[in-house]
Amino acid sequence: MARKLLLDKIGIEGIRYYDVYRKNGGYASVEKVLKTMSPDDVTKEVKKSGLRGRGGAGFPTGLKWSFLAKPAGVPRYLVCNADESEPGTFKDRFLMEFIPHLLIEGLIVSSYATGSNRTYIYIRGEFGWIVEILEQAIAEANNNGWLGKNILGSGFDCEIFVHPGAGAYICGEETALLESLEGKRGNPRIKPPFPAVKGLYGCPTVVNNVETLATVVPIISMGGDEYAKIGIGKSAGTKLISACGNINKPGVYEIEMNISVEEFLYSDEYCGGIANGKRLKACVPGGSSVPILPANLLLKTAKGETRMMTYESLSDGGFQTGSMLGSGGFIVYDEDQCIVRNTYSFARFYRHESCGQCSPCREGTLWLTKILYDIEYGKGKMKDIDLLWHVQGNIEGNTICPLGDAAAWPVAAAIRHFRDEFEWHITNPEEAQRRNYGLAHYADTLQAEV
Repeated sequence: MARKLLLDKIGIEGIRYYDVYRKNGGYASVEKVLKTMSPDDVTKEVKKSGLRGRGGAGFPTGLKWSFLAKPAGVPRYLVCNADESEPGTFKDRFLMEFIPHLLIEGLIVSSYATGSNRTYIYIRGEFGWIVEILEQAIAEANNNGWLGKNILGSGFDCEIFVHPGAGAYICGEETALLESLEGKRGNPRIKPPFPAVKGLYGCPTVVNNVETLATVVPIISMGGDEYAKIGIGKSAGTKLISACGNINKPGVYEIEMNISVEEFLYSDEYCGGIANGKRLKACVPGGSSVPILPANLLLKTAKGETRMMTYESLSDGGFQTGSMLGSGGFIVYDEDQCIVRNTYSFARFYRHESCGQCSPCREGTLWLTKILYDIEYGKGKMKDIDLLWHVQGNIEGNTICPLGDAAAWPVAAAIRHFRDEFEWHITNPEEAQRRNYGLAHYADTLQAEV
């Protein structure tokens, strides 16, 4: 049985509420840091733990905190990125809904470490019911002396505010999030300056996601060195995975990053195998923005080695033969799933969510959607495949924020690994149309969109 550090108490009845959470060891890490540790001590423990950001990029958390500028007389801010909008990813929502005080505790400890007296949770606007859960948890923490002025007599003040977004995926990018939090349109900023120097309201700011901040709690409780012993190499600790698609047991799982992809897919402890006894075709291992991998490369690397559930192993070989752990959105496809349709679905999403600030993304995502629509619905030409490749190549690396890359990578990987399916749609247009007959009721709407 895998060790659980974030979900170990999730099954306790009433754990969502303060009294139960406190009785089960809650807020012990806050007591520890405020009574026995300096802010620098907390940052050092997080550095020693090897914790990497759990939102997608995987940047070392302690190192990110250490970049925070500390000019005299200027406030600093900690912002929790709870704008979980990546298709296939739902583990942050799970934490906030079922054990909100774990996040609040992590926020207090992290606010102390970064010197933030006003901390914000920027949450996806569609999570209306979770806003209420978080505000209740914050009120409970405040009423019991864990928030407010002079917490535990330490001289440290901290307030936490919940700010719902308006449903824009682009606000998951940290600088667009800050723009939105300031009341402006959520357009990504040009960097530098980075948020650590000039972030919220022009002040030094750290932005971390929900899982990252919640993980600070067990790190402080057990110590950074002990946490670093879990996992493999630079992929230390445990990781939450949102598993969905054609599997027997979809859900949120906490894994130690020392298991293989095969074990995660087929073990009864996790996904329980491919649904309906079918074969595995492919998987998107880190949310919709990362490259898809066919079964042979998902279970083994290009060198024939076992593919592990780690940052390094999933990216082994680069995007030619690898992918990314990303946000942990593990989307599984069985042998009957159409890769062209899947790619078209993702392309529609990124076209819709582009802020339009950068021409390559604004125009390129529209073209990707148009071409994929024609191929999927039996109207494509063989030259369209090369045109797709050309368009995605002109988007990647040419935008202010990573949304352009997120739109381009799935297309590139789908063509790289499943070009034969694109060719089949083009050489069998009538069959492609027949297969999509059940979608005809909204095909006209799709065409109008593109």
